[in-house]
Amino acid sequence: MMPLVYADTGLPLIIKKIGGTPEVKKHLEDLGFNVGGEVSIVSSLGENLIVKVKESRIAVSDELARKIMI
Repeated sequence: MMPLVYADTGLPLIIKKIGGTPEVKKHLEDLGFNVGGEVSIVSSLGENLIVKVKESRIAVSDELARKIMI
C-alpha cells in the first residue's frame, strides 16, 4: 500500500484506504474517492495531480493525494 502521489501515470488503481480527519475523508468521498473505487492519474501539474475518478477528472493537491492509499 502506498500514497496515490507515488503511483505511475495512466494505470488503473484501486483505493485501499483513505486517511485524514473526518472532514477530509468526507470531502474526498464527496469528490468520488471511495475505498474499493478505481482511480488513475492523468497527469501531474507542479504539486497537484489530475486524477480520473469515475468519469470525471479532478485536480487533487499533493497533501490530499498523500491521504489516498492504493
